[in-house]
Amino acid sequence: MRKFIFTLGLLLSLSALYAQGGIIRGNVFDKESGEPIPFASVGITGTSVGDDTDEAGFFSIAEVPIGLQIITVSFVGYDDFTFEVDVRKGGITYKAVYLLASGIQLDQIEISGKKDQAKTEVQISKVQVTAKQIKSMPTTSGDADIAQFLPVLPGVIVSGDQGGQIYIRGGAPIQNKILLDGITIYNPFHSIGFFSVFETEIIRNADVLTGGFNAEHAGRISAIVDIKTREGNKKKFSGVASVSPFQSKLLIEGPIIKLKETGGGSTSFILTGKHSYLDRTSPTLYSYATPDGNGLPFAFTDLYGKLSFVAENGTKLNLFGFNFRDRVNYQNTADISWTTTGVGASFLLIPSSTNLVIGGSMSYSGYDIGLQQVGSDLRTSGLDGFNVGMDFTYYGAISEIKYGFELNGFRTNFNFRNQLGITINQFENNTEIGGFMKVKYRLGNLVVEPGLRLQYYASLNNFSFEPRLGAKVNLSDHVRLKFAGGIYSQNLISTVNERDIVNLFVGFLSGPDEILYEPNSSQRTSHKLQKAIHGIAGVEIDITDKIELNVEPYIKRFTQLINLNRNKLRPSDPNYITETGNAYGIDFLLKYNDKNHSVWFTYSLGKIDRNDGIQIYPAGFDRRHNINFLYNYAFGKEKSWEFSTRWNFGTGFPFTQTQGFFNNNTFSGGLDDDYLTSNDNLTVIYAEERNGGRLPTFHRLDMSLKKSFKFGKYTRLEITAAVTNVYNRNNIFYLERLTNSRIDQLPIMPSMSVSLFF
Repeated sequence: MRKFIFTLGLLLSLSALYAQGGIIRGNVFDKESGEPIPFASVGITGTSVGDDTDEAGFFSIAEVPIGLQIITVSFVGYDDFTFEVDVRKGGITYKAVYLLASGIQLDQIEISGKKDQAKTEVQISKVQVTAKQIKSMPTTSGDADIAQFLPVLPGVIVSGDQGGQIYIRGGAPIQNKILLDGITIYNPFHSIGFFSVFETEIIRNADVLTGGFNAEHAGRISAIVDIKTREGNKKKFSGVASVSPFQSKLLIEGPIIKLKETGGGSTSFILTGKHSYLDRTSPTLYSYATPDGNGLPFAFTDLYGKLSFVAENGTKLNLFGFNFRDRVNYQNTADISWTTTGVGASFLLIPSSTNLVIGGSMSYSGYDIGLQQVGSDLRTSGLDGFNVGMDFTYYGAISEIKYGFELNGFRTNFNFRNQLGITINQFENNTEIGGFMKVKYRLGNLVVEPGLRLQYYASLNNFSFEPRLGAKVNLSDHVRLKFAGGIYSQNLISTVNERDIVNLFVGFLSGPDEILYEPNSSQRTSHKLQKAIHGIAGVEIDITDKIELNVEPYIKRFTQLINLNRNKLRPSDPNYITETGNAYGIDFLLKYNDKNHSVWFTYSLGKIDRNDGIQIYPAGFDRRHNINFLYNYAFGKEKSWEFSTRWNFGTGFPFTQTQGFFNNNTFSGGLDDDYLTSNDNLTVIYAEERNGGRLPTFHRLDMSLKKSFKFGKYTRLEITAAVTNVYNRNNIFYLERLTNSRIDQLPIMPSMSVSLFF
């Protein structure tokens, strides 16, 4: 680690030594709201020197020629802004820029900015999602949610409407890390699969990294979903209130200290809350949605708050906290509830004497879940922990160096008793220490991002050396080739069983300290971590100014997976078993955008297998073919009408077929048992070939129509009519083996919501 830090220091010293010009940096804001403007172009007049703002509206230009320079900031949909700077050798100038929206429609803003960014960033297996894109989806209940948008992305599969989980390019849910403002959210989706714990209106952007992510991310072996919330309105008090048969929501935000263009900082807040009513409204409105006619027994409540301090030079501090609750009560069957709580702080420090930007965060969160089934013992799982991290970014003329460290500590508390009366429990404390470095270097048409992650798992005494690499070649202004890969590890295990159809109980375990063995062998494993190797290639083609095509073949080699041995027969049997696996395929994303229309077409071809040492079998979420078509059309005066539709098609999931049944006689009466005539518990005999069958194909059409009414400059009313599963397709959820009864996913569900923006 000392050599690592020394090398970074040397690189920064050399960069400063050879610096021949000055540095101009700053932030670009919307003049009306104070919101940061991402992807704005900042250029030095008469030179090729410039930069684009990042997602937070920040820019930094190194090696600016000495003397009086004219800087122009431009962005589609806004008036250009020009200012002068007298640049001195080694000097640093900060400028806050406020752009005024022009009369041009703003629909093309994200499109234009992201095309410029695509030429300077690797961005392989990365999709940036904004709140505007999420709201372009046809919505269930009229409420836009990222849980409904994620399955549209290439390589992303959802297993069901009720208790469904998200699978990303061959990775199980536990292998995908979901972050909210830097805090890991262990159960981000509610039991009714249409809704997440995240409020769409406060999402600034979400980076969905489906594989090949670089060294700044760690702790998962498949994918990262990094969600960042925006700051509260810095200029005026505002909010949103909405209601539908599914839920009601309220958001309020505003300045405590208003942002002024003449200088000085600002302080703002944002508070959100939503509460579901589906368990109360569905017995009347959607009684047909369940076999018993009692409606959908799902309930949840989500609260989030954030306080933001922004200094005059762009330095900022955010304080935030949340509480998410979920409950499902199947009468006379099972009662499941979970709670997630957390508090945290993040900061961005922009020193005035160096071209170094310092970021950091610290947080504490907890997760608890309990399942009480009729006739079974209470099953519980809890996890709480802290995270502290800092990162440092140095901006050069054609390079960018980012490095940092991270400290994680968490405690697991798990208790489970299987059907044979065997108890498995874990109470364990864990500590992880990681350091990373990533260098981005631009040389002509080539962009290279080598990275290195050093991760030490103290509780397991395991060290992981994880090189990463990303690269892009701009073959022309319209065609780009790219590549990414690396080694990844994690220390967290899920209690979800691959044979569980409805995964409502999601518990967590740390990597075990007991001895592990290679799949179905007596040979000890070399480490106690889950590990994977990624290799991803791709090509981006701008077919026209409005049509983009992205193609990415990939492979993920899961060199070690660890599962809870829920089927152990004797106390002496191991609590954990290992597997290996592969995921490989190719994803296509075709996008069309103009001022009124937006079209996404995605196709994913994939194959996912697991090897338990006995046989190689398809994973339970191995959907070979998956197609999504998304269309959004804005029309009418001032585009006050908006129509959205989405069609999804997927081939059937694999399952293990039934070979027969037998009476499970426990002989509780000893020799007096009449085993010839007694009626005991009927038990399934599974086919020898694991996951050898396939369920029927899935397809579903969703639609929504939204109308906006303006009542002044800041107030508008939105009414949304939505229909989920328009043609009432009977998509199979699972087959109850003992009764041979088919359970389908949710039928047609019309709804309407009303939202007031003020």
